Amino acid sequence: MIIGLAFLALMVLLFLRTPIAVATGLVGLVGLAAFQGWTAAFSQVGIIASETVLTYEFAVIPLFIVMGAFIAHSGIAEELFRACYALVGHLRGGLALSTIVACGGFGAVSGSSLATAATMSRIAYPQMKRYGYNTPLATGSIAAGGTLGILIPPSIALVFYGIMTETDIGALFMAGIVPGIMGMFLYAGAVFWTVLRDPKAGPAGEKPTWSERVKALTGVWSVILLFGIVMGGIYGGLFSPTESAGIGAFGALLIAALRGRLTFQMLKTSLADGISTTVSLMMILIGSFLFANLVNVARVPQALVGTIEAMAVPPLLVIFLIILIYVVLGCVLESISMMLLTVPVFFPLIVSLGFDPIWFGVLVVVVVEISLITPPIGLNVFILNAVLRDVQLTDIFRGVVPFIVADVARVLLVVFVPAISLTLPYLLK
Repeated sequence: MIIGLAFLALMVLLFLRTPIAVATGLVGLVGLAAFQGWTAAFSQVGIIASETVLTYEFAVIPLFIVMGAFIAHSGIAEELFRACYALVGHLRGGLALSTIVACGGFGAVSGSSLATAATMSRIAYPQMKRYGYNTPLATGSIAAGGTLGILIPPSIALVFYGIMTETDIGALFMAGIVPGIMGMFLYAGAVFWTVLRDPKAGPAGEKPTWSERVKALTGVWSVILLFGIVMGGIYGGLFSPTESAGIGAFGALLIAALRGRLTFQMLKTSLADGISTTVSLMMILIGSFLFANLVNVARVPQALVGTIEAMAVPPLLVIFLIILIYVVLGCVLESISMMLLTVPVFFPLIVSLGFDPIWFGVLVVVVVEISLITPPIGLNVFILNAVLRDVQLTDIFRGVVPFIVADVARVLLVVFVPAISLTLPYLLK
């Protein structure tokens, strides 16, 4: 009864646009007080807050956020787009393909879908409109490409999942590589399908000379180097994910300096963005842990496991029911909120059914990616609408439809072929 009222209160608060940290923290506190008394409830607030801030793994989050901020101000995104355009821009739909590949590369070093979408909308959209691309394809490719930043490591979403479930963050990063690259290829298929139906949607760009291509490609050495240091260091046993985040942040700062982009104002803005985002995420994490404690005290996971065992539901059907729940929640909640609310409930159930926690982490993030571009919330869509004020929301949502279909195909592949996400982490154990 109490836990039912808690979930209802949480949904009401979220529909009223209460900040997710406040909603989960308040419901968790009141619910724990109902079960254990106010003294014990307030005691847990202090314990959770201190343990969250002092957790060694939590240091990954601010460091990767600052790294992404330095990258965003260092001109790497522009060079990534130019390099991708030099390779495929002369093809029909080539500018959209360039955008998707550049989004994947930028997401790999920034770790943020929102930053990727906002940055690439300023770079790629004017170019696509210059060559006569229709608005749905131009904006849809940016919004969808931006979602790649949530999965391709370093991924803040995978860090959150690793902290909440005590799963190896390094293994999660490695597990996200193949599904992330697969997403880029499926998105490319969506672009080809769009221009096949309507050749005028994405006209071919100018064909560069080989010297121009070589010049453009040499400009992305810093992205490859930084990604190689961050990821190669982890799997080469040189340093932990937290240490790699610190090295990555310093490397991004060094790259900005070498490019002549390091100014006092740039440093101040990047650090301020990092502090603001980190504090927000820290509050969200504390609120979610309070709510997770309430869920555990109420023995919700155990009740779910008992119900499923009694009903003899096939494990695969449980997975698809969980995916359906994420799709529905994605219509009203943003991605991190969904993860923080649902993972504490679903994770014990998944483990009890014998599924791999690393595989489930990748599956959750892939499904959550879809919510970034689906109506009515679609956070990446609203980011584009805020940056490109002359574009209608309806045009952007029309443009992302083929990419949503591609995402559904990727979800099915991850579900039915677990080796896609598990081969790399287990090979490198």
